[in-house]
Amino acid sequence: MKIILLNDVKSLGTIGNVIEVADGYARNYLLPKGLAAEASSGALALLEQQRRAKSRRDAEALANAEALAKQLEGLTVTVSAKSGGNGKLFGAVTNANVAEAIAKELGIEVDRHKVVVPDNIKSLGSYPVEVRLGKNLVAKTTVKVVAATN
Repeated sequence: MKIILLNDVKSLGTIGNVIEVADGYARNYLLPKGLAAEASSGALALLEQQRRAKSRRDAEALANAEALAKQLEGLTVTVSAKSGGNGKLFGAVTNANVAEAIAKELGIEVDRHKVVVPDNIKSLGSYPVEVRLGKNLVAKTTVKVVAATN
């Protein structure tokens, strides 16, 4: 029987694969558990339409990420933090602080999980930071940590 996998099945394949399995395996296990659907002509047409829509969404997301990377590349963002007299911070500048500073200065929302800060920034100065926007898409920016004025 020809089926379309609706979920990843360890021994068979991944979502969207069209495969041939034994009739009993399909009728007694895969279909009742919702792991697969019968590969009718309508189901195959729907699967192809979903694949085209997904590739279109992926291309659009990649274009948006590339545009964002161009905006962030080479940018210097200023973060103010409380510090002692010797330039040591009372806390640390984290990826959340950097993402918040980017949103405040540029109006661009960046997920804090995409901001990679080398170790923890615990003193005043300038530090390189990476913003990972995709698999192979990284924007390198600079964070300038200044003393907060109260």
